[in-house]
Amino acid sequence: MKILLLGCNGQVGWELQRSLAPLGPVVALGRDSAHNPNGWCGDLTQLDALAQTVRAVAPDVIVNAAAHTAVDLAESQSDLAQLVNAQAPALLAQQAKELGCWLVHYSTDYVFDGSGTRAWCETDGTGPLNVYGRSKLEGEQALAQCQRHVILRTSWVYGARGGNFAKTMLRLAAQRETLQVIDDQHGAPTGADLLADVTAHLLRRVTGSSAAADASALAGIYHLAAAGETTWFDYARYVFEQAKQINPAIQLLVNEVRPVASSAFVTAARRPLTSRLDTTKLRSTFALHLPHWQAGVARMMKEIDVETTH
Repeated sequence: MKILLLGCNGQVGWELQRSLAPLGPVVALGRDSAHNPNGWCGDLTQLDALAQTVRAVAPDVIVNAAAHTAVDLAESQSDLAQLVNAQAPALLAQQAKELGCWLVHYSTDYVFDGSGTRAWCETDGTGPLNVYGRSKLEGEQALAQCQRHVILRTSWVYGARGGNFAKTMLRLAAQRETLQVIDDQHGAPTGADLLADVTAHLLRRVTGSSAAADASALAGIYHLAAAGETTWFDYARYVFEQAKQINPAIQLLVNEVRPVASSAFVTAARRPLTSRLDTTKLRSTFALHLPHWQAGVARMMKEIDVETTH
């Protein structure tokens, strides 16, 4: 199985390079073609070059981990967000259809409006609140032209590599005595490593199906997030607890963490209050157990250097 991986240098893409390796040769491409094998294009803004690259690689599977994920910036870069998150996936879907290969794509809870308290199911009506969410929804819809597609909607993604919420909280806690953290947005922090491992599991299943009809029945949208739920406020408090357990000598200036409403922070883009995702379909279809969000965050905390917050 030859796999074309796009967005290899992002948090999810980095973990995918590890998880996909046992399945077959992985052609991992980043946005800068100068660092890609054969100078191939991994830039989703260069549609013609991207199409040429897909045809040259001729993969059995395309995994698209690239996206425009700067939610607030997307409000002033709507054309760019639409190009990367909608037009490029549409092109990949067309190429995958022509090649007869599978296409795995990542989406977001931001396709919903975040109302209510119930976890979102795959069949629920969408209603994005911002440009980012609308562009991701358009990307999902474009993939329908490729019968062999899997869309994984997720939320609150973090990775030990690069920036993340935990690192930001530890940095601020070392600088400020009081922190205000949002407590009216609900979701499940989901590790990039979990996304990558589940992706590999799904690919083994869909590509290993003996009959084309069986494989096609597995195509579609699935919700993938860690088990449980929390708020950004409780997430921050858990990060501080873990940091002190890992390094009892850590020096944090913060002595008060205050819960506040989303309205306390002015942002260019509106955020959904409910990022809860119902993962029943994924777990039942692929016989998966999804670990609790605290387990993943605790593991990530052991990988980052809490010493730097002194």
